[in-house]
Formats: sequence, structure tokens, C-alpha cells
Amino acid sequence: MNLAAIIWFALLLVFLVVEAACPIHLVSIWFAAGSLVAMIIAFLHGPVWLQIALFLIISCALVALLWPFIKKFLNPHLKKTNIDAIIGSQGYVTAEIDNLAATGQVKLGAMEWTARSTSGRKLPAGTLVKVDRIEGVKAFVSQVEVPTAVE
Repeated sequence: MNLAAIIWFALLLVFLVVEAACPIHLVSIWFAAGSLVAMIIAFLHGPVWLQIALFLIISCALVALLWPFIKKFLNPHLKKTNIDAIIGSQGYVTAEIDNLAATGQVKLGAMEWTARSTSGRKLPAGTLVKVDRIEGVKAFVSQVEVPTAVE
């Protein structure tokens, strides 16, 4: 066995140990695969430049191609919390929203929020609204069109 193959094998073991220590994050599996390919090339007496090039190409390609796909499955049960859960929710205007007068409040769930109209229009109390975005402590809302029954 040649020295280059031993070095690639040692690197492969190091990357696998690091991966085993951090199993959820997929830290070094990409480099372990690159080391394996480079080790195979070393066994076949390929030049060192080819071993290094294939190590880099394989490692980078695996990160670029697989990371976006795998990232979705690392924490599949993430739930929106706090402000993220409010965006898109609906509530009712409790105090008329007037951007020029800097007044307005909406009730979202059990909480009252200072509110502004996304469109700049006044929205009277009792209007059904949807939260478009949050800026600081203000909810920017737009009116939800309630379909009317056709008789």
C-alpha cells in the first residue's frame, strides 16, 4: 500500500469520526466521500494532483447537489413560532386604522396589536383583515374581502 492511500484512508477515518460525533448536522460526510474516491485513485497509482482534484470536486459537488435536498429533512417538524406564526393570520380591527393619524389596532388571536394599513386606506373597526408583515411592534394588514351570498 502506498503512502498517499494511507493518508487518504486516515483522512477518511477522521471525517467519519467527526460525522459520527455530529450525526444530525452532516458536517463532514461530503469530505469522507471525497477521501474515499481519492483513496481509490491512490490505490490505482493515480497522480497526486488527480487525487486532490477528485477529492475537491467530489466533496464540493456533493455539498452543492445534496445539501439543499437534505436540509429539508434535518428538522421536518419545525413549526412557525412568535411573529412567523402571525404573518398570514386573520383578525379584526378593534380601533380604526388610519395611517395618517398613526392610529389603529387589531385583535389577532388573543392579542391586541398596533396596526397600520398596507394599502394606506382607512379601515373601520370590525373589518376582517389579514397580516401582511410585521415591522417592529406594528402589524401591517390588508382587508380581507368577505364573499357575499348570492340569492
